[in-house]
Amino acid sequence: MKKILITLSLLLAFTEYSSAQIIHRNPTIEKMVQEISTDNLEKNIHGLVSFGTRHSLSEDQESRGIEAARHYVLEQFQSFIPASEGRLSAKIDYFTIEADGRRIPEDVTMGNVMATLKGTDPEDNRVIIVSGHLDSRVSEIMDAEQDAPGANDDGSGVVALIEMARIMSKNPLSATVIFVAVSGEEQGLKGAAHLAQRAKEENWNLIAMLNNDMIGNSASSGTLLRDNTRVRVFSEGVPLNETEEMKKLRQYTNGENDSKSRQLARYIKEVGERYVDQLEIKLIYRNDRFLRGGDHTPFSREGFTAIRMCEFNENYHQQHQDLRTEEGVIYGDTPEHIDYEYLRKNTAANLATLASLAMSPSVPQEVGIDVSELSNSSKLQWKAPKNGQAKGYYILMRETSAAMWEKKFYTTETTYTLPYSKDNYFFAVQAVGEGMTESLPVFPAPAR
Repeated sequence: MKKILITLSLLLAFTEYSSAQIIHRNPTIEKMVQEISTDNLEKNIHGLVSFGTRHSLSEDQESRGIEAARHYVLEQFQSFIPASEGRLSAKIDYFTIEADGRRIPEDVTMGNVMATLKGTDPEDNRVIIVSGHLDSRVSEIMDAEQDAPGANDDGSGVVALIEMARIMSKNPLSATVIFVAVSGEEQGLKGAAHLAQRAKEENWNLIAMLNNDMIGNSASSGTLLRDNTRVRVFSEGVPLNETEEMKKLRQYTNGENDSKSRQLARYIKEVGERYVDQLEIKLIYRNDRFLRGGDHTPFSREGFTAIRMCEFNENYHQQHQDLRTEEGVIYGDTPEHIDYEYLRKNTAANLATLASLAMSPSVPQEVGIDVSELSNSSKLQWKAPKNGQAKGYYILMRETSAAMWEKKFYTTETTYTLPYSKDNYFFAVQAVGEGMTESLPVFPAPAR
């Protein structure tokens, strides 16, 4: 009996060892992640809050209001230009929003603060956008006078941009990354809509848009939960701009859970958890929360791949609230409620994702799965990426009921046959570059 128990123990130990996951971290990305400073994040939170209100309709003053805050963010971006060796540029993109009789009572000039980190490959026109919104508000949406600190909503997203720009501007990346603090979010996603329309009209090769809106609070109201180990990624299933042709393909493949935004969300989870310890990225299968909206939505409407990152627990005493104390409850979005270690981890997940995408080859082209005959195997085929050099490819596989990819098969060829039925599994293909950086996965189209 003793021998049997020893044998079982060894077998269990071997099984556990053999199923262990090996984590490969690209040293360049890992170094960038480790450079993120909670001190810098906290300093810039206080810097933004010092402007009193950042309401989109606030009066222009030297040290108060959103225009002063825009110039503060611009100055932070511009301070990173010397270390970028000419790759970084920064400006305020001004635009006019016409009165709408609702949240815009009269025509108003707004501006998005943009820092563009130009890619080093002249043949690579890929663009990645990461955003946070600069404007803030109190209980009354039209109140542009009261103090509206906006430390978390969305000072947290903006300071994450500043810190990522500081670090990433020192490192050459193949694709272009744009860090943008948009205005007018609380007035109806105005700044994001302007930028999304511009990207569409100017035909940007925008491969991903990451919207960070409230990523610094780890405590909830009501339920009194506190957790700085989880963050949410919201992604659309059926695309908001789905055409009739896209609908037919989705219905034929049953790919309603494999939109490009869902592929980006899975990518963020895998890459973010690879580089950031003690952080679980939770995939939320809806475009956004009930009764709320975010700056990724205008990009989704224009057909771009976009997601929202948001804290796991929300404190509604500190969102859209006048500064006050009632019955012992403190209301208002002030810096003392920020969990700076949590904000650091969420910033790190963003940075790792952006760097991995910008350093990888572009996606494989013309990815297809052979459906020309009945078979218990699955044959996939594709063409090399348009940009960058692929040293190989991952074929990803999961059961149809699974949320995440469960197996990876590596090949240096552009065709691969697996002994798994295409009826029972979903597949995707991604390009792998030097340093084992991966492109976004591509869900295959039926090929005959």
